[in-house]
Parts: sequence; structure tokens; C-alpha cells
Amino acid sequence: MIILFIEFKNQVQKTLGAAAAALGYDIKDEEVPFEVSEHADLASRLAFLLAAQKKDGNKDGSKDGKDDKSNPAQIAQEIAAAASGLLKDADLIGKITAQGPYVNIFASDKYLVQTVENAVAEKENYGAGKNSGKILLEHTSANPNGPLHVGHIRNAILGDTLTRILRKAGYDVEAQYYVNDIGRQIAVVSWAASKYPLNRDIKPDYAIVEVYVKANEDIAKDETINNHIEDLMKNVENGDKETIDSFTEAVDMAIAGISETLQLMNVRHDKFVRESQFIQSGAVWDVISRLEATGKTKDSDGALVVDLSEYGFEKTLVIRRSNGTSLYTTRDLAYHEWKAPQCDRMIDVFGADHKLISGQLRAALDLLGDKTPEVVIFEFVSLPEGSMSTRRGVFITADELLKQMIDKAYEEIETRRPEETEDFKKEVARMVGIGATRYDIIKVSSDKSTVFEWETALDFEKQGAPFIQYAHARASNILTKAGEDGTIGSDGITSEFANFTLLTEPQEAALIKKIAQFEQKVNDCAVSLKPHTFAIYARELADDFNQFYRYVPVLNVEDADLKKARLALVFAAKTAIANALDCLGIDAPESM
Repeated sequence: MIILFIEFKNQVQKTLGAAAAALGYDIKDEEVPFEVSEHADLASRLAFLLAAQKKDGNKDGSKDGKDDKSNPAQIAQEIAAAASGLLKDADLIGKITAQGPYVNIFASDKYLVQTVENAVAEKENYGAGKNSGKILLEHTSANPNGPLHVGHIRNAILGDTLTRILRKAGYDVEAQYYVNDIGRQIAVVSWAASKYPLNRDIKPDYAIVEVYVKANEDIAKDETINNHIEDLMKNVENGDKETIDSFTEAVDMAIAGISETLQLMNVRHDKFVRESQFIQSGAVWDVISRLEATGKTKDSDGALVVDLSEYGFEKTLVIRRSNGTSLYTTRDLAYHEWKAPQCDRMIDVFGADHKLISGQLRAALDLLGDKTPEVVIFEFVSLPEGSMSTRRGVFITADELLKQMIDKAYEEIETRRPEETEDFKKEVARMVGIGATRYDIIKVSSDKSTVFEWETALDFEKQGAPFIQYAHARASNILTKAGEDGTIGSDGITSEFANFTLLTEPQEAALIKKIAQFEQKVNDCAVSLKPHTFAIYARELADDFNQFYRYVPVLNVEDADLKKARLALVFAAKTAIANALDCLGIDAPESM
């Protein structure tokens, strides 16, 4: 299938480029700018670029602009007129006009018809891109010293949403969780587990954090415990089996609990990669040796550091402690070297507190001549209650937040659908509560901090995921009723089901054009790695469907052919909304 919006854009660029060339301008098709506009399907600022070419040659001294050949408004009129004569070979363009300095482009009837045909025919595959290549995307990777808390969920949701969108764009994506199974915090957990019995009757990550908090309280009172912690870390790096087994047991418990929380959030990892493998394989020591060979390392109070000043970093990068043990960063370098041959792209999702270290990581990899990852940095999400600390045991777990969201969603469903079964209410509440949490996190640009507030997240009217989910449920209800009255037969809705040229109402055209943008929005997000833009699109798509539903009758229309055409549009809209929700990791209820 042709990716329609992209083909439309290509026809626009080619047509405007040819018009500019015919008028004597020098510009390549791919240089023709365009943007989605509220005044047209696409608008172009091409006249501004062409005016710059004319400006130096304009010596007539005109002040009113009427005879000024560098006047963008005049150039826009000329371009629109010339382009209008070239539409024979641009069947997706309906007309081209000028409005001030802008060239406005409107889609053809064929564009509208083919959009509906594509959505109806492709169903769950609608919106899939044509990109290729293997991507390894690391996200979440929270230390396994306790449950995920609210501070972690933005990483998980951002990483999982990017994974889904990149897959929709056509890439082969493997989502990885990099497990810190030998660092200092795990040594603290191991020491604590040897002193305090683990509670096997509670969620395993909660049992781990219980002893972890107690251990940190002990360390605060007796700093000599740190000597035991260091000994444990040395034992692991020296291959002591008993110590390694104690670390592994604690990590396995924590990861089991963390995975349960991630599953509830609709977050999936394809692989859990453990740091310890790079110690055991010798890869860490190989990295240290090769960094020393660059001549950029030096001693700093017994520790080995890398001078990265040529990359703009004043602070050196520590790659070996004074006690001879490696650091998280050293093992991370080995991890990235292990990943690089397996993929075309590496993507890391890090919090803002990793901005410096992620930059140093990229610089060190470049120093070694290695492939460097693309890094997505996000600012933090918080609650009105304030900041959190796992070490002090002062945090709100992701489980608590999700339960609160599901409970509040249940109250809303109970009010709206009191007649439904308990199973229905619980299942829809789960879909809505989890969806609301994910959407409220992802709708904000990752480079902006945000405070999570459940009232906004659970807004059924326009702000949150429930609004989008409800549009899907509404479309499902329409189609169900049409099946009951016999309009939709056993074959369902196919490309031959209706005459799509009958869809001429303004709300129908607006909805179709929004559906057509799906592929482009996916592709844009796959390039920018900014999934909030797709979240905004999903909400706009639901809004356009609701406007169509409000003003255009479907089930009650008397003309049978028109009814079928509108039902096909409802099906296309439902398909696009469901696929958009899937990209966002949000369930699409058939009823709410």
C-alpha cells in the first residue's frame, strides 16, 4: 500500500518545485517546505524562500510592494497559478491557492476515498511504515533494590511507547532492561539479606526494599559496614561463587516483582541483560585496557580516570576505583560494545540525572572507535507529595499509583454503567486506569518535568486517555448496532462495502484527513523520538471522530448507500484509533 499522506506531500513538493522552476527560480523539490495548516491540508512558506532569491535583484525602489518582485505575497500568487496548471500528474491534490505569502494545498477526492479504502483494508496493519533495520532500545533499567516508584515510571512508559512506535514504523526493535546485578546497591541488599530474613509472604521486590532500607539505617549508624560492602563487591568481581549466588538470589526476587509491575503497565521487555556477564567474560577489563592504550587515562588518588576534555567534558570519567573494582559506567561501556554489532541503531532512555554520564559514555565509546547510542533524556515526573528516595524508604510505589488510578476509574465506570457486571467494571477500570496513567505521562514532552495528577489523567472529556478510549468504544457501539440491524453482513466492512465518494460533509473530510496523517505521524515520531507528538495526534483523531459523530447521522440516515459509506468511515476511524492506542500501549475497550 502507498503511504498516502507521504505520497500527497511528495506530490505537493514536486508540483510546487516544478512551478518554481517554470518561473525561473532555483530550488530542489525536497527543499520545498510544507506544514499542516488550519487553513488547508498543507501550507507552504515557499514564497519566503523564493523572495530571498529575488531580493538582491530588486532595485526599483518600490515601497508599496505592488511592483516589488521580492514580495512573498506576489510570489505566492504566481506559484499558485503556475502550480494549478500542473495538477494533471498530481492526482492527490485537489487545488492550490494563495493566501497572503502562503501557498495553500487541498487534497483531492481520490485522496479521501483512498484513505478510507486503506484503513478498511489494512485494519490492524494500517499506519505501518516501510522502514527497516534492527534497533536495540534500552529503557527502565531501575536498580533491583526495591519496587518501581513513581520516579521510574516515566522511563518505562517513554521507552515502551518508543518501542511500539518504532515497530509500527517498520523497524525490528528489541527492548532491553539492563540489570545492575553487581553494583554497590546490590551488595547492600546482599549484606542485608544475610542479616535480616526476607519476607517471602509479600511481593518479592517489597521484601527486598524492606531489608535494603534497614541496611542503610545500619550504615548511617556504623560506617564500618561499608568495608563489608566493598569486600562483597570485590568477591563478585573475583568470581566468588557464594557471593555471586547471594547477589543473584536478591536480584531475581527484585526483578520478578518489577516485571509484575511492568506487565500491569503494559510494558514489555524482550531481554534482561545482566551487568555481571561483562565481568565474567572479561569484556570490562578489555575496555579498561584499550582506554589506557589511547593515552587519555591517568591516575587520580589511586583510581583510573579518562580525560575527555577534547569532547568538552571538564570532569574526568572514572573507569576503575582505587580498590581495583569496576564501576557501572565501565560495565556500561562493555554492554554497548556487546550491543553494537547486533543492531543498526542503539537507543538509550535516561533520566536527566544521567545527562552528564550519558555524554561521557558516548565520548568514551567514540574514543574507542565504537558506534555510539542515540540518547533520549527525560525530565522527572513527580507527585504533589514531593520527592522520593528508595534508600530512605520514602517513596510512592508504581503499584500504589496504578491501584489508585484503577480504583478511581472503577468509581467512574460504576457511575456511568451501574447495570454492568462486576467483571465488566473491573476490566474496563483496569484498561482506563492504566491507559490514563500512561497517557498523562507520555503527553508531555520528555524534556519537560511534570507533576502527575489523577484528576487530569482520568478526564473523560478531552484531556486524557479515557477520552480517546471512549471514542473507540463509541465507534464499536455504532458498528455493533449496524450489525444487529443487518446493514453490516457476515462479511463485515470491506473496501467494496460502500461508495466512499459519498463522504462529502466537512466533518467527514476532516476526519478522513486526520486518519490519513497516521503514517506520517508515526514516521515523524520515529525520527524525532518524541512520542508526545503522537499522543497529541491520537487525541486530535478522537476529537475529529467525536465532531463527526455529533454532526453527521450514521444509523438514522435514510439513504442506504450513504449509511454504508458512513459506517465504513466509522470502521476506518475505529481502526485508526485502535492502532493509535496500541502505539501508546493503551487498551482499546469495545464498551465503556
